[in-house]
Amino acid sequence: MSFQPILPMTGYAGWMFLKRTLDMQQASHAQSAGTPNVTEHFRNRIVSVETVDDLVSDRRLLQVALGAFGLEADINSRAFIRRILEDGTNDPDALSNQLADKRYRRFAATFANPEGGLRTDRTGQFAQSILDRFHTKSFQSAVGAVDDSMRLALNLEGSLADLRRDSATNDARWFGILGHPPLRRVFETALGLPRSFATADIDTQHDAFKTRARAVFGTDDLELINSSDMQEKLLRLYFARENAATNMMTSSAVALTLLQSVPRF
Repeated sequence: MSFQPILPMTGYAGWMFLKRTLDMQQASHAQSAGTPNVTEHFRNRIVSVETVDDLVSDRRLLQVALGAFGLEADINSRAFIRRILEDGTNDPDALSNQLADKRYRRFAATFANPEGGLRTDRTGQFAQSILDRFHTKSFQSAVGAVDDSMRLALNLEGSLADLRRDSATNDARWFGILGHPPLRRVFETALGLPRSFATADIDTQHDAFKTRARAVFGTDDLELINSSDMQEKLLRLYFARENAATNMMTSSAVALTLLQSVPRF
């Protein structure tokens, strides 16, 4: 039987319920149909694959490898994934360095040699570290199938931690948020910025996000915003504004339906 998350409420109240039951629900997800089979296959096989083609041609391996970085939607884009791995990360023109979504670079840095091709140092804790990420991300995806705002909230802490490791400066971290769709959605909503703002010049976006952060949090220092109290404030704002937007769209849809049902004389 496939896993069905328990989400009896929406919004911030639903988020608090999910946090209280998180360990139990994650354990249930780990035992759901198909998950043990996929993870054991990865654990047993990943140490012996030798080439990019070995990884890309094995669907169960690729499911875990991509899923660990929230890129499971690319499971059928094998030529694209092959190119990312073959390019590596050293060359500024490498595909993963050219993509706005920096999850691809993190995936490439984990599985590919810097100069390209599959990493060979995949022993020890490598498999377990990827499986831990995969379980976390696949649980988030299952939650997102029911309520995507909960998926984005679950993703926040881990993605901010990744950003902190990958980027040395505060400005680089803000650019990282702009290039990370799930993180961007949470910050954009919580800070009251419209999604259409994504079409603006990237430097303009960067400055606006920092300006709004100073207005809302009293600081644009992501080291401080990364604290548990600040993250909770961020999520309260996110859920409040997301729910307000959803309610407004629902009200508009109801009003339109009522208008369309009025007889014309």
